[in-house]
Amino acid sequence: MADGFTWAYGMVLVASLLPIVSAGIAKKLGARESGGFDNRDPRAWLERQRGASARANAAQQNGFEVLPFFIGAVIIAHQLQASQPWLDLLAAAFVLLRVVYVWAYVADKATLRSLVWTAAFAVNVAILLLGAF
Repeated sequence: MADGFTWAYGMVLVASLLPIVSAGIAKKLGARESGGFDNRDPRAWLERQRGASARANAAQQNGFEVLPFFIGAVIIAHQLQASQPWLDLLAAAFVLLRVVYVWAYVADKATLRSLVWTAAFAVNVAILLLGAF
C-alpha cells in the first residue's frame, strides 16, 4: 500500500462496505420472497420483511452501529503509534469476524452471532488499547 495508507485503513474501507453488502442481501432475499423490491419506499419495504431478509437488514443496521468505534479505534491506534503489524492484524481480524457475523445473522445462528459479536468487540477494544502498551 502507499506510504501512510496502512492495511488497517484499508480494513476501515472494507468494514464500511459490509453494511451495504448486508443491505443488498436483505433486498435480494426479500425480493425473492415477496415478489419484488419497492425502491420508492425502501425503508418501509425492509421493515415489512421477515426471515433471512429481515435478519440481513438487522445485520446492516448493526454494521453501521459498530463503524464509529472501529474507525475511531484505528485512528487512535495510529496516532498513538501502535505496532503497525499488530494493528493491521487486529483490523483484519475485526473485519473477518464481522463477515462471519453477517453470515451467522442471515443464517439464523443466534448463539454463534452473539459470540462473534463479542469477539469482534473485544478485538476493537484491543485495537483501541494497542497504542497504550
